[in-house]
Amino acid sequence: MAGALPDVAQHDTFPKLLRYNAEHRASVAAVREKDLGIWQTWSWADFRDAVRKLAGGMKALGLKRGEKIAIVGDNRPRLYFAMSAAQSLGAVPVPVYQDAVAEEMRFVLEHAEAAFIVAEDQEQVDKVLSQKEHLPALRTIIYDDPRGMRDYDEPFLHAYDDVVGMGGESGWDAEVDGGQGGDTAIILYTSGTTGTPKGVVLSYDNLLLCAKIGADFEQLHEDEVVLAYLPMAWVGDNVLSYCQAHLVGFSFACPESPETVPHDLRELGPTYFFAPPRVFENLLTQVTIRMEDAAPVKQRLFRFFMAVADRAGADILEGRKVGLADRLFYRLGEILVYGPLKNVLGLSRLRVGYTAGEAIGPEIFRFFRSLGINLKQLYGQTEASVFVTIQTNDDVRPDSVGPPAPGVELRITDEGEVLYRSPGVFQEYYKNSEATAETKTSDGWVHTGDAGVIDGDGHLRIIDRAKDVGRLVNGALFAPKYLENKLKFYPNIREAVTFGHERDFVAAMINIDMEAVGNWAERRNIPYSSYQELAARPEVLDIVEGHVSEFNESLAADPQFAGSQIQRFIVLHKMLDADDGELTRTQKVRRRFISERYAPAIEALYGGEGRILLETPVTFEDGRSGTITGDLAIRDARVAPAGGERAAA
Repeated sequence: MAGALPDVAQHDTFPKLLRYNAEHRASVAAVREKDLGIWQTWSWADFRDAVRKLAGGMKALGLKRGEKIAIVGDNRPRLYFAMSAAQSLGAVPVPVYQDAVAEEMRFVLEHAEAAFIVAEDQEQVDKVLSQKEHLPALRTIIYDDPRGMRDYDEPFLHAYDDVVGMGGESGWDAEVDGGQGGDTAIILYTSGTTGTPKGVVLSYDNLLLCAKIGADFEQLHEDEVVLAYLPMAWVGDNVLSYCQAHLVGFSFACPESPETVPHDLRELGPTYFFAPPRVFENLLTQVTIRMEDAAPVKQRLFRFFMAVADRAGADILEGRKVGLADRLFYRLGEILVYGPLKNVLGLSRLRVGYTAGEAIGPEIFRFFRSLGINLKQLYGQTEASVFVTIQTNDDVRPDSVGPPAPGVELRITDEGEVLYRSPGVFQEYYKNSEATAETKTSDGWVHTGDAGVIDGDGHLRIIDRAKDVGRLVNGALFAPKYLENKLKFYPNIREAVTFGHERDFVAAMINIDMEAVGNWAERRNIPYSSYQELAARPEVLDIVEGHVSEFNESLAADPQFAGSQIQRFIVLHKMLDADDGELTRTQKVRRRFISERYAPAIEALYGGEGRILLETPVTFEDGRSGTITGDLAIRDARVAPAGGERAAA
């Protein structure tokens, strides 16, 4: 059970909570990092000491209360220390997506007027230096990893270790005491799905009250283990790792690298875990691939016990009645299949799991819950300090995101848009009063931009982005995100973009999953040398066509979406990529941008052509730009009669 949390009225900033934890949980693990294959640990007392020393150095370099300090890099303890040190001095951290190209980074740094930057390594420093002439407010860059930095002699560049030794620790407590709950704690920039990113200003009160809502709701305690692997610039990492760790006193762990996350997840065995749907889609893809390579006996065993789990797993998890035979088979399956599978995935100790950010496919969601994993959906926004709705443990539905979180009010406008009001509602969009007024009403209601409905039990169901929901020429409902998420349940489909508003029918552009389809091709000795070559093979197009036809059969059984079946599709010759502007840094489709860039392909889909020669700009890993050309086949999919009963597998 959860112990008593600190009084957030007294300890109303994260530096104050850090000081509280260092006094009351001095030897308790606060943060871990895997370095050279070994987990290193800092206690809460270590955390405080590191922050105090770094804050002294930052103050000596001239960081002032209210100034902005950008944090850019992978999840690293010393970057979290930098965030805390800045907050303890009254400065405002502005985390930046670590994989942003230099021009993207420039917008955030320039708009936020960052005076200081703490960068992880040479790569991030180089990106900043390439834009330095456009950043008049920037005075100081601090870098953590010194590798490759020996010949950099700019006077404003400082090694992290040197900064730690610059200032004394005296005066730190006074600086911490000067902070208040109403102060700005952080500025987090939105992903820019519909245009230029906006800087969301969140106060300590916003973050702490919402962190407490989540901690109380799930009865979190200091023994929880969390993997901090999502971008520091994303509100989910900030609240569910940094904020709740400070409030509850549990530890969060940083992986060795983004590439080692799956392995580190297995070693760590988190008890509290958040992942966007794409992570769970990838885990299911890995399971599918492994089972295809397994011996026939193991495949039959897996199919049998997964059928048992599909019938009884979720009911057992939620404490509902289950027949004796299924209960006994499920216990046996836990020994033979479910337990080993959860261990391989790193989820065997999971007590609370969340997914959000996009809608998760119902079949994917049911798969993990059928294994006995307490995976739940929540609905949130950066502007809400995460929590808007949370599913309860005993009433989890694949087609909803749950009832309002404690302290949150919900309502639906006459136009079908979801509005909420909560303690976490953001202060403003930084330097954008017009957008603030459009989004937040004078009495605190926030326009989400999402279309949804509230059912008779008070559960919220998100349909799509309100502006994206449309109608076909014949009046049939068109909700692109709903269709795309349903398509991505198939392990062979990585990404999809659908079109249909004011058109005669729905068409789609699809990316295959390189890992899943590549594994399939290798087992059948089908040669390929690149994504482009694999995606163009007729055998692969046949697989995708089969998935789309099966998808159509499942839609036919849904009166609301029977008219939204996909009639034509194209498999793209390149992956949609954030570096090319086609996805956001949180991997959301930038629909308007794609519609413009791929306009010739869209017109070919609706023009009846059988092929198209498509040339597309691409950004290479070294930053160079070029184009990639593909001769793409356009396929027709089988449309099922409305009222069909067969569902997609």
